[in-house]
Amino acid sequence: MATFLYRLGRLAFRRRRLVLMLWIAVLAAVGIGAMSSTGSTSDSFTLPGTQSQKAIDLLEKEFPQASASGATARVVFEAPAGQKLTAGANKAEITSLVAELKTSPQVASVSDPFTSGLVSKSGSIAYTQVSYKVAKSDVSSAAHDALNKVAEEGKKAGLTVSMGGDAVEDKAASKVTELIGLAVAAVVLIITFGSLIAAGLPLLTAILGVGVAVMCITIATSFVDMASAASTLALMLGLAVSIDYALFIVSRYRNEIRDGHDPEEAAGRALGTAGSAVVFAGLTVIVALGGLSVIGIQMLTSMGLASAFAVAVAVVIALTLLPAMLGFAGPRIMKGKLLSRRMRALEERGEGRPMGVRWARFVTRNPVKVLAVSVIGLGLLAVPAMSLRLALPDDSMKSPGSTQRVAYDTLSKGFGPGFNGPLTVVVDARGSDDPEAAAKDAVTLIGKLSDVATVRDAAFNKAGDVALIGAVPRSAPSSQATKDLVNDIRDQNAALHKETGADLMVTGVTAVNIDVSTKLAQALIPYLAIVVGLALILLLLVFRSVLIPLKAALGFLLSVASTLGILVAVFQWGWLKDLFGIDETAPIVSVLPILLIGVVFGLAMDYEVFLVTRMREEYVHGAHPTEAIVSGFRHSGRVVTAAAVIMISVFSGFLLDDVALIKSIGLGLASAVFFDAFVVRMTIVPAVMTLLGRRAWALPKWLDRVMPNVDVEGEKLRHVLAAQQAGAAVQSDSGAPASPSASASPVLVGVGGPAETGAATPAGQSPSRVRGLSRLKPRRAGKSDDDTPTGTTESKPRQ
Repeated sequence: MATFLYRLGRLAFRRRRLVLMLWIAVLAAVGIGAMSSTGSTSDSFTLPGTQSQKAIDLLEKEFPQASASGATARVVFEAPAGQKLTAGANKAEITSLVAELKTSPQVASVSDPFTSGLVSKSGSIAYTQVSYKVAKSDVSSAAHDALNKVAEEGKKAGLTVSMGGDAVEDKAASKVTELIGLAVAAVVLIITFGSLIAAGLPLLTAILGVGVAVMCITIATSFVDMASAASTLALMLGLAVSIDYALFIVSRYRNEIRDGHDPEEAAGRALGTAGSAVVFAGLTVIVALGGLSVIGIQMLTSMGLASAFAVAVAVVIALTLLPAMLGFAGPRIMKGKLLSRRMRALEERGEGRPMGVRWARFVTRNPVKVLAVSVIGLGLLAVPAMSLRLALPDDSMKSPGSTQRVAYDTLSKGFGPGFNGPLTVVVDARGSDDPEAAAKDAVTLIGKLSDVATVRDAAFNKAGDVALIGAVPRSAPSSQATKDLVNDIRDQNAALHKETGADLMVTGVTAVNIDVSTKLAQALIPYLAIVVGLALILLLLVFRSVLIPLKAALGFLLSVASTLGILVAVFQWGWLKDLFGIDETAPIVSVLPILLIGVVFGLAMDYEVFLVTRMREEYVHGAHPTEAIVSGFRHSGRVVTAAAVIMISVFSGFLLDDVALIKSIGLGLASAVFFDAFVVRMTIVPAVMTLLGRRAWALPKWLDRVMPNVDVEGEKLRHVLAAQQAGAAVQSDSGAPASPSASASPVLVGVGGPAETGAATPAGQSPSRVRGLSRLKPRRAGKSDDDTPTGTTESKPRQ
């Protein structure tokens, strides 16, 4: 892998114009495809195996008119204070507006509030149900305009008019969030690199990569069902990881330039070392996000696969376009007037005491205290997660003052909170001797339940053997009482089937939402176990250690638990809700914990790889375990810090979004990155590794023999280049022309560090002897109390 990426980096550097033209062509092609796309997004759920889905399938067969896929809208009217809608000018105005709605484009039917019983007992609130001939995504602008015109005319007549339902057009989402994230990222990159050119490359490649990914997702909507939030999540993650990966490679490239390599060689070495870590980190994110498809919910699958695709594009961009752009920048990437001469001199000599080094030394001097404070702090933040409740978003979660929110609140006031979440009860009496009697028994059983406000008489299909019953709960759709009611109705099935032979099922939007939340809650622990198991295996392969993967996985669990605690405290309990612009508390959006686990796993592995691989590199080159930790922070601390700050900024920008799902995802991911990067990876990790000493790198001998060598640090590449350099030196001494592939550097520099003793191959030795050098154990100044336990071998690269 490292050797291949080394060659790819040099090739892209040399052929930079061709690479750039190819990516511009790709961008143009997908742009044309996206503009020509006629696809649309959908947030519908399919839940194979659940009772609600079984009932939906039966309704589509027996009640096609009741299960039509056309969009719907509720237009809600409220009379001025002290007036009623059932007489006089108010009634005449509503009748006129209903007649106008019937002639609107794409409208299939409009109910009359006064003849259909859609007026509240007080007479001050009424609504009309508008059904369209087309699906939500196909409702035309003319139809939206007609609906809005009716609302405006009602308001001019003195009525309060609001609208709900999927046919109501949401306001276009503001793009200010992305701009804020990019602005903060630019500032952080400039501070990190001290160069406008170095700071601009990650931003430029990130924007191009995200553009390609989002436009490809738009094209995909013409062929597959895609959730409306899929492109937003892909944009959010794609932007963050693109900057992250580019930042890591550019930082390594600058280090190679300082070590005396020419720009092309530096690009190859940067890709062969940092690029390997980027590939691994990207693969972990892709696997975790792609794993969302095993849950079996189409919306979640599309969000996971779309985000995984955006991450894949980010990796490919980092491995191809970025080295090409480095070719255009050349050595100018090292120039910048934003750092003082003294700072640049210290940086070039590798001197000075950066903040990361000072922090690492503080942690390694006080490992027990730091570990205790960090773990206890994250544990306390995780306590609210024990009260986690899940639900899908509805109009109650819309922004205050929006027409959907006003309609929801008005209907709750006039008809009760459960009116916004009616239940559809299906009686399958095809196996009953008396279907009508079975349906009446079902109505009686449902009516006796305490949380039922009203029950409508059964309506039969043409064959007379399947009945439809409407039930309105007393409680709000997302409340625990409504969830209990759905379960109580389903519990009546056994008694009904025993007496009549008929089966009873509950469906409808509210029941489907409850089933989705239940299924996601049940999948949370198994999915978490899969992700943690994957983390253990991948890190075991990378670091060739048992304790480091275990420590990384436990840290990941701490990050997830504390993040869920923050979400429960803010969104469910209402702590600091004014600070985050949250008007109404509600259960956590049911898809968020699963998404959070998948995304945070990938990000956690990013930081683990970027930070600990440098520590391992220093350790296998002979550094004492504690000094290896400090050296890892010296080389990678600033990069990890910058990457974390950028990600936190990008994710935090989505807190400005009005959609509850996007707002909660933004807060969740920003919190998770903060906890994982600064508390777990940069505090708990060095503290634990200090306490473990050499035991941190121990590996059972039998496992060392059977495990493949992933070589994320590019150790094999280091020896290949050493062999080439030695061969070039021999040829030069004998008067033969040097190999064109030989490094121009007179001294082989290790993988991002200073030249190591024994790093270069002595003249005349074979490459096999060079490869054998990787089996050498780290140098020791003397015996230590933390020597490797019996029966284990210290981690070291194998070829």
